[in-house]
Amino acid sequence: MKKTLLLLVLIAISSLSFGQITESQAIDSIFSQWDSPEVPGCSLGIIKEGSLIYSKGYGLANMEYGIPNSGKTVFRIGSTSKQFTAACIVLLAEQGKLSLEDNLKDLYPDFPDYASKITIRHLLNHTSGIRDYLALSYLKGLRGDDYYEDAEIMQWLINQTDLNFDPGEEYLYSNSGYWLLGQIVEKVSGKNMADFAREQIFEPLNMNSTHFHNDHKQIVRNRAFGYAPTGEGSYRISMTTLNMIGDGGIFTSIQDIKKWDDAYYNSTVLSKEFWDMMTQQGVLNDGEVISYASGLDIEEYKGLKTIRHGGAFVGFRAELLRFPDQRLSIAIFANRADASPWEMANQVADVMLKDSFMKAATNASESKKSNNKDTFIKLSLEKLGKYTGDYWNESDAYTRRIYVKNDTLRYYRNANSESALMPLSEKEFKMINVSADVIIRFDDKEKRTMQVTVNDGDPSNFNAYQPVNYTNEALSGYEGRYFSKELDIFYSLELENDSLILYINDNKKSLLKPIVANLFTNDDYGTFQFTSAPDGKPAGFTLAAGRVKNLKFEKK
Repeated sequence: MKKTLLLLVLIAISSLSFGQITESQAIDSIFSQWDSPEVPGCSLGIIKEGSLIYSKGYGLANMEYGIPNSGKTVFRIGSTSKQFTAACIVLLAEQGKLSLEDNLKDLYPDFPDYASKITIRHLLNHTSGIRDYLALSYLKGLRGDDYYEDAEIMQWLINQTDLNFDPGEEYLYSNSGYWLLGQIVEKVSGKNMADFAREQIFEPLNMNSTHFHNDHKQIVRNRAFGYAPTGEGSYRISMTTLNMIGDGGIFTSIQDIKKWDDAYYNSTVLSKEFWDMMTQQGVLNDGEVISYASGLDIEEYKGLKTIRHGGAFVGFRAELLRFPDQRLSIAIFANRADASPWEMANQVADVMLKDSFMKAATNASESKKSNNKDTFIKLSLEKLGKYTGDYWNESDAYTRRIYVKNDTLRYYRNANSESALMPLSEKEFKMINVSADVIIRFDDKEKRTMQVTVNDGDPSNFNAYQPVNYTNEALSGYEGRYFSKELDIFYSLELENDSLILYINDNKKSLLKPIVANLFTNDDYGTFQFTSAPDGKPAGFTLAAGRVKNLKFEKK
């Protein structure tokens, strides 16, 4: 009875919000599914003109002891940490201890020669071309709960004989870049970045509940545990024993992140020049300005400028969204793997900045876009059928399938993900029931094409193709063991039940699906482009897997 009473008291305390605002009911409704003493949830903070005007916890920080989330709860915030890594680098640049034009080869001579073209600025902007170490660990066959250390990551990266692309040519998010920045902080300052950040940032800003977590055995007061849903209302603990920092690793609270947000507007500790460097967007070699700066995305939401970054690692999800011109910031830190705090932050902004969004939407292009949202037309099955089939994205090496179901065109990604497409015109469709504004355009000429545009960004281009049909005899030619010197690992291909099956370290994974001649895809490990020996038999393949490209395997 006493335990039950204590739990009810704790839940009541957590539900008390710091500050009362007229929008509280609308905001609470966004998190209603987590406002329960039975499930994990999140902590929310709304900061307006230097005041934490609303702070509230939803759900449990610790399910075993029934401890609720609150503004004091300390969360792992995943990649939202990257801005703090960038801050350490920018501070060292301000102190004259490094230049953003310093190159990686000079700092770490063991890297291949390509590192002489990679600058610290490239690492900050995700334009270095360095392969993502988390993707490399997965391709090496390691699981999410396997343990490895900084020295191993460094060796993995040094072993990479090639890059995803030449430095500065493209933008591709890479955790390796920010992990390396953390190593550079230690090399240049002579201190582990956790100590450097504590002395140079967290202590001066009185962020007493914030730290880089480089020791998984460290005790953290008021810590939230991460959870992953397992179905039917049950959960499992989702934490990590990895000690890497740089690409992630920050533990913080809503109350502390408010102090970080204050520092953006108040130059007492961190100078205006510091923030100018932090928010300077990257520029590609061809002059294109990208949205990414130093651990921060400089974007727009509904016509208003935003500075934001999200994070996702094990059972934690996070979003810190700032509207600098409106002096409004929204922080959501969640301890459940199925959370979408970036989407929820947008919903909170919709409530708090409704009038500002209405003003921003008065221009003609926004009005036109708004008017077009629901102007769907009806197309016959014959016209819909012209667009069905398989489509291949050459630049990023992946497939999509278009088919008709219940008189509606469907966009198929994989067995767990597909979306309905509603026609805006005979050749233009809008994807529905997704958080982004996704437009699909088809060209049904002799060489059929599909173009996918997300939130008015650069389009992704697809070409229709006819999947090749291999006989078992032909497939058997691809069987064998393939070795990657860069990963120091064997992949094996075996013919089973009329399909090629991938094995990694002799552990069975999944099948390879043929696309066209010598090109296969695997839902878990990417695209396999085979090369041929002089006798026409497969000699090896190149693997493209998201944040890892051009990875070479030789047949042994």
